[in-house]
Amino acid sequence: MHQGSCHCGAVKLTLPSTPAVATSCNCSLCRRIGGPWVYFEYGTVRIEGHPEHTTEYIQGDRTLRTIRCRTCGCVTHWEPTDPQPGAKHGVHLGCFDPALIASVRVRKFDGADTWKFFDEMPSSSEPPSTA
Repeated sequence: MHQGSCHCGAVKLTLPSTPAVATSCNCSLCRRIGGPWVYFEYGTVRIEGHPEHTTEYIQGDRTLRTIRCRTCGCVTHWEPTDPQPGAKHGVHLGCFDPALIASVRVRKFDGADTWKFFDEMPSSSEPPSTA
């Protein structure tokens, strides 16, 4: 089990398993609050201090609420506004030990434009111009 917290410790998170992959997103919100993010089935991450020590931000299509600590302001996770079976929970990996962060492969996601991982985007087959 991996345990993490916001900076002041009011919100504590326990992951249900060791993540293998995380996502670094460049959408308008993630590029401001950072990451990387790891995902688990909604309800499988144990969160202590939520909602009594947290506040939320809901943007855009209003499907996700981004949660942060009321005291220190650290973003800890996001959750669906209307959880359905199979829904995902995003957890900010920055709230955990740096050794865990270093052990996880981080994939870069283009949430600002294409909604694809950069390593899945087609690349040009032409060599760069030397002119």
